[in-house]
Amino acid sequence: MPARAASKSPQPRFSRAWPGLRGFWAWWLTALGSWLPPRLRAVFGLAQQRLLLRHEGETLSLALTLPAQPGEASIRELAELPWDSAASAGDEPLRQLLVSRINSLPRWLLLSGRGGLRRRLSLPAAAADRLREVLGFEIDRQTPFTLDEVYYDARLLGRRGDGQIDAELIVVPRASLEHALDALGAPLRATLAGVDMADADGVPLGINLLPGAQRRHRRDPRAAWNIGLAIVALAALGAGLWQILSNREAAADAFEVQAKSRSQQAQKVSAEKKQLVDLVEGLRFLQQTRSGRPSTVEVLDELTRRLPDSTYIEKVSIEGERVMIIGLSSEAPRLVERLQTSKLWHSMNLTGALLPDPAKGKDRFTLAAELTIAQSAKPKPERRPAVNPANEP
Repeated sequence: MPARAASKSPQPRFSRAWPGLRGFWAWWLTALGSWLPPRLRAVFGLAQQRLLLRHEGETLSLALTLPAQPGEASIRELAELPWDSAASAGDEPLRQLLVSRINSLPRWLLLSGRGGLRRRLSLPAAAADRLREVLGFEIDRQTPFTLDEVYYDARLLGRRGDGQIDAELIVVPRASLEHALDALGAPLRATLAGVDMADADGVPLGINLLPGAQRRHRRDPRAAWNIGLAIVALAALGAGLWQILSNREAAADAFEVQAKSRSQQAQKVSAEKKQLVDLVEGLRFLQQTRSGRPSTVEVLDELTRRLPDSTYIEKVSIEGERVMIIGLSSEAPRLVERLQTSKLWHSMNLTGALLPDPAKGKDRFTLAAELTIAQSAKPKPERRPAVNPANEP
């Protein structure tokens, strides 16, 4: 059980996925570089230039890989130096002989194709991710050497449609490669980034036979600039995101203030509208009341026509719907009968007793009545919605 749990840990999965990611990254850079002219690929570091060293007899040949189309190789011969002068040039034998741009390129030892053994193999497509490790087990069967006796590398030649791949195993006897490295000398050997092998046309195969512990990893001179630019980009991204957030918060605050202002305006408009509705309803009620009830002029005119000549009025008071008439008359007992039939009022009666006035020979009377209001002018009772028992809780 522990062994199964360990096999499901994320580290092995990552180690299996890493070659594929690295291959995708290399493919993407190559595809990106294919759109650029050769000189621009060299400027941006997408040309993958190398300085090739070939030691043949007493001569050290220098060659430079040129930026060409993806999948192609182009080499330009730089110079041929006497081996004695190159070996005696100090700790960095080529520093004084090369310009700074070429001297900063990674240095590779290029072996002749006659110094190694190459075997072409067909393997399942699943072996492409760990090709070198898989071909390491084929050394004993495909070559007369054992794994401890050789330095080796592998390269992928192509993929076939039947789920197979074509690969090549390249091996060099350990003693032969060590002799070639010792021949360069310790100062020059320490500057090597790898060892490649040439094919029949003298073109490098694109492999590295040098053990990883002996390879010199040159620091990218643009690494500091790249790190600085990455930090600036991250800072700019953070500042941009912060600015966006700040703008959103400011917009939200402004929207909230605007919403509150409009809400207050709406409340004010609603209150004014209510006041206006109340005023209109009040005016409408007054107009209906005035149109439905007799006016003071009509009441006085009706009294003038119905009262006898022996009667005169001292006071007429109209308060709401009640009319009060005070006056003197010699026919006071019959005034109720004379005024009762008027359409302007109803319920006419005497209030209080008749008071005789000896000086004038008349009786003082006080009459009270209710004004007649038209039915359309009376306020209608408020209609309330009927309560449905089914909707009651």
